[in-house]
Amino acid sequence: MKKITKRFIVWVVIVTSILLIPLVMQFPLFASEVQWNEAVAYGVILLAVGGGYELWRWLKTQGSMYRFAFGIGLLGIILLGWISGAVGIIGSENNSVNLMYWAIPAIGLIGSLISRFKPHGMVRTLFTMTLVQFLIPMVALIISPEVSWGNAGIIGVFIVNSIFALLFTVSALLFLRASTTDSNVNFS
Repeated sequence: MKKITKRFIVWVVIVTSILLIPLVMQFPLFASEVQWNEAVAYGVILLAVGGGYELWRWLKTQGSMYRFAFGIGLLGIILLGWISGAVGIIGSENNSVNLMYWAIPAIGLIGSLISRFKPHGMVRTLFTMTLVQFLIPMVALIISPEVSWGNAGIIGVFIVNSIFALLFTVSALLFLRASTTDSNVNFS
């Protein structure tokens, strides 16, 4: 008989929870309040929790410099998504040019998968994210000159973008260092 691992239990709980969402939504308490698009969102959140668990397990096998570099880059992406979604970087959150910021996590995900999370590939990915971070307000200025820059103004937007670009650059440099210092990095 196969040994039941903690990993297996975590995924059984997640899959079971996802499968129970439609059943739970049938209860009168939830039927009038919860929409089906919310049920899909709950399923995505549960899958994200499972993905986070897998990421945590995988990062435990990496060297400390790699983990630190990964954490800085992930922090930058989370803060960027939070700020651009909640209050907006260019003007308010309703300003459509803020949607360009979604290119940065997309570049991070695609670049990480293409490089198979190897340090040198992560360096290239994060430097690309830095470049795009700098280009977004310039592109917004060109394609939408009438855009409201909010209370921060153009200078403030460029300063905020520079802070995120700095986070991505620091992460890239730490990945570069990880490629030379962490000899025990395991990418399987």
